[in-house]
Amino acid sequence: MLPVAVDAMGGDDAPGPILDGAHAAVAAGIPVVLVGPPDLDGRTSESGATIDLIEASEVIGMHDDPAQGVRRKKDSTLVRAAEAVRDGAASAMISGGNTGATMAAALLRMGRITGVKRPAIATPIPVPGTTPTVLLDAGANAEVQAEWLVQFALMGTVYARRAFGIDRPRVGLLSIGEEPGKGDTLRKEAHPLLADAPGLNFVGNVEGRDIMTADIDVCVTDGFTGNVVLKTLEGGMKAVIGALLEAFADPDLKEHADALMPSLLPLYTALSPDTYGGALLLGVDGVCVIAHGSSSARAIENGIRVARDMVDQDMVGEIRHAIAAADA
Repeated sequence: MLPVAVDAMGGDDAPGPILDGAHAAVAAGIPVVLVGPPDLDGRTSESGATIDLIEASEVIGMHDDPAQGVRRKKDSTLVRAAEAVRDGAASAMISGGNTGATMAAALLRMGRITGVKRPAIATPIPVPGTTPTVLLDAGANAEVQAEWLVQFALMGTVYARRAFGIDRPRVGLLSIGEEPGKGDTLRKEAHPLLADAPGLNFVGNVEGRDIMTADIDVCVTDGFTGNVVLKTLEGGMKAVIGALLEAFADPDLKEHADALMPSLLPLYTALSPDTYGGALLLGVDGVCVIAHGSSSARAIENGIRVARDMVDQDMVGEIRHAIAAADA
């Protein structure tokens, strides 16, 4: 297998946790190539293993304009990582850097799968006790057309099947009520298109409360709504976990906390975004993992695993087939 290209400078705390995650992936047998400056320190692990480097002299910062950054900084780590996938030097790419620039670099260098109107960000939302719900679009397209939501559903179905082993993923359309007539114009136009689309297991409208349940496997919406949902869930889970940890720190509750902790740790793992490694940019002609800017080494390692697995599963090839079949 070709190596996974890792943007060594992509992230709030780069390159430290990025390099640690890359070394952990290499130790687990996953080939990796770093993309970073020629003088990048930390390429050699304590065991003596050195990760190969694709040199890049520029970095697109978190506050840079995504499109301008990709066009002007042609020797940036993001652009070089996307080019490595395009040119066959890497099998996939991952970055925790500027999300908009990651999308732009992947789209401009890898290109879109034929027939795809717009790529979409697919984010796994944890559901304790079962497989995650794939939410898309989680931020790539603030405004969409009804036909695009059908493509999002097709791509999300492929991802859920390949990543989580779900035979016939159930697809829900995010709205303000379960009835087909509920929602704005976009939802009302999209509902019959999704219901009639071949290859989809469409279960109808769903509400926000359904996302973290076992009732659906894929939730489709526009990128504006999806990103608000994603950030709201992130904030809510952080608040709950923070309140629990604060309560457990009370010396008077130590005995109870010690008794509960073994049961709560698996739940904490299931809810942690580090477990899933990042989101997938679906619709580009290559595997692109978008990691969180504050990703830990564990998140980067898991993101590299996701990239490797989606290459092994030929996710891009199946999306290509699904889009072509829908257009036939």
